[in-house]
Amino acid sequence: MPQIRLTGLMTCPPERVEAVRDALPEHMRLTRAEPGCLSFEVRETAPGIFAVAEVFADRAAFDAHQIRAAASAWARVTAGCPRDYEITEA
Repeated sequence: MPQIRLTGLMTCPPERVEAVRDALPEHMRLTRAEPGCLSFEVRETAPGIFAVAEVFADRAAFDAHQIRAAASAWARVTAGCPRDYEITEA
C-alpha cells in the first residue's frame, strides 16, 4: 500500500496565533502516537504561518488521523484557519 503524504501551509490570524502555538505540542504528541504515523512536523516559518509535513503508512492510517484530529482540541483552536495542503500517495 502506498504511503500518504500531506504537505502545505496553515495560516492563522494574529489574534489566534498564541492559542495555536499553545495547542501545537499536544497535537504533535497525539498525532505521533497514532498507529501508522511515520512522520509529523508542524513548524511556524513566519508569524502565523505553519508549515505542515505528514507521512502516514497507508490511507487507513491517514483517514484515522483525520477523524481523530477533526474531533480534537486542535480542530477547535484552528477552525477557520486557511489551509493550503497537497496530499499525495508515494
